[in-house]
Amino acid sequence: MAFDAGMLACVIHEIKTAALGARIEKISQPEKDEIVLQMRSFEGGRRLLIHAGSNNPRIGFTTVQKENPLTAPMLCMLLRKHLSGAKLSDIRQEGFERVVRLEFETRDEMGFACRRYLIAEIMGKYSNMMFTDEKGKILAVLRPVDFSTSSMRQVLPGMTYELPPAQDKVDPLSVTEQGFYDLHAAAPLGRPAHKWLLSTFQGISAAVAREMVYLVTADTETPLEGCTAAMLWRGFDAVIDRIRRCDFEPTLYMDGERSVEYSFLPLTQYGRSFEAKSGTAGELLDRYFSTRDRETRVKQRAADILHILTNAEARLHKKLDLQRGELADCEKGIEYKRAGDLITANLYLLERGMTQATLTDYEDYHEEDGSYGSRTVSLDSRLSPTANAQVYYKKYNKSKTAREELTRQIALGESELTYIYSVFDALTHAETDADLAEIRDELYRSGYASRMKQYRAHKQTTPKVAQFVTTDGLRVLCGKNNVQNEYITHKLADRNDYWFHAKNVPGSHTVLVCNGDEEPSDRDFTEAAEIAAYFSKAVGGDNIAVDYTRVRNVKKPAGGKPGLVIYHTNWTAYVTPDGKKIAKMRVDKK
Repeated sequence: MAFDAGMLACVIHEIKTAALGARIEKISQPEKDEIVLQMRSFEGGRRLLIHAGSNNPRIGFTTVQKENPLTAPMLCMLLRKHLSGAKLSDIRQEGFERVVRLEFETRDEMGFACRRYLIAEIMGKYSNMMFTDEKGKILAVLRPVDFSTSSMRQVLPGMTYELPPAQDKVDPLSVTEQGFYDLHAAAPLGRPAHKWLLSTFQGISAAVAREMVYLVTADTETPLEGCTAAMLWRGFDAVIDRIRRCDFEPTLYMDGERSVEYSFLPLTQYGRSFEAKSGTAGELLDRYFSTRDRETRVKQRAADILHILTNAEARLHKKLDLQRGELADCEKGIEYKRAGDLITANLYLLERGMTQATLTDYEDYHEEDGSYGSRTVSLDSRLSPTANAQVYYKKYNKSKTAREELTRQIALGESELTYIYSVFDALTHAETDADLAEIRDELYRSGYASRMKQYRAHKQTTPKVAQFVTTDGLRVLCGKNNVQNEYITHKLADRNDYWFHAKNVPGSHTVLVCNGDEEPSDRDFTEAAEIAAYFSKAVGGDNIAVDYTRVRNVKKPAGGKPGLVIYHTNWTAYVTPDGKKIAKMRVDKK
């Protein structure tokens, strides 16, 4: 669902109710397109997030903590200069656009009282954030827009702020019933009613347009000619009137653990297909966007790692295909030996100058008639028969040596490819910049330094691993990358602890920490196996096989890549992990 004007009105109502008059205590910019205002009022402390990126733009209260850069960006420093200690005096929506204007009471450089404005345009890929003075002069802009970017509207420091160009759509808050009927009468038939609403009125998302139709027809795909103007008006007015009265009921729809949809009102169109959760707008937006934000952030910050891994994977696949082709050709070596043997056995029949000879093959015996088969052998006319035999024997020895070397090289290539897949899997579990830094350092130390431009190895710090507590109170350690895997298995774990790993797929090393000689319960084993399965490439499947054994049985082979181990005397459990249950067991802060 897009963050539409109705959802923006809901969030603004929530901010006005809880934070109007609040003082700005701290300003941070954890992402290049995201500002967080730490505010305090009589209601307590709150964190207001303004995300103006092309992915997941929004505004609202948040409880999610993110790492801040060591050096604050210029926009953040300017906002700290002007807004530290400022009071949020007003917040309003511009018409029914996805534009919000925050007004602050503060003091200028000379100490005189003044007003400053922070304007956020929540418009998908055109989202932006501007900081202006009381006359509308732009003091700073998150994403400058000049003539080379847009000929319609420029947004640059020093210019006067203007609202985005008006769309050729009607403001749903101002339309009358008769005006709605007139628009309906002029509408072309043959299209779904919700698409007509979407193209006619501004600030309405597709989900809300479908809800307007569903309220009066019990079908989201009703064609325009299938409902009268009066019917459609009732559904339209029922939703818009809630916005006018600020009668908001934020609702999030879940499909198991996956967030599907959110809105400022319940969406009856979904019936019982999904689980509906209610709460404040900030809580629901946090829940809906938390996973998406993390995935987007990791993808952006790990672009260099993905580039290295993708190229390495393609290179290895190409190399292995060539080597397997050459290995198949080496099977001809036995034919070279047979040809050399035939020439040697029939030297008395051959002479220099012959280009080929058909010779009796004494290894091809036909039992039915007691005869021998024959084979035609190619000869080099410039060489003697003995020299021709030597040529074939040399080809045979060469193919034999090549087969041994190619077999070894293919095994090394397949091992490296397995390692590459393990790093790919580690990227899916990376949660912080520290996790990504460990992966970069691991690749650097594993021989990928030449592919990592301007990177230098850093002093290794203690990895921060994921920690869980089972229902019966035992601690479980889980690595999110190969560096953490090695640290858990070979440094933290006691030799009598239990070690878990998803069978035959890339995944995390997981250790069930035993308290002395105490034997864990069956439930402890099951929950530890579920954690190992969840943090593996097999997640999402049913009855995932997980090997487990004592840590003392797990060894690192000499010269092995990071995270590579061998083990014996293991057992195997089959589990289906529940992400919600695993999240509740987690005790470390992300």
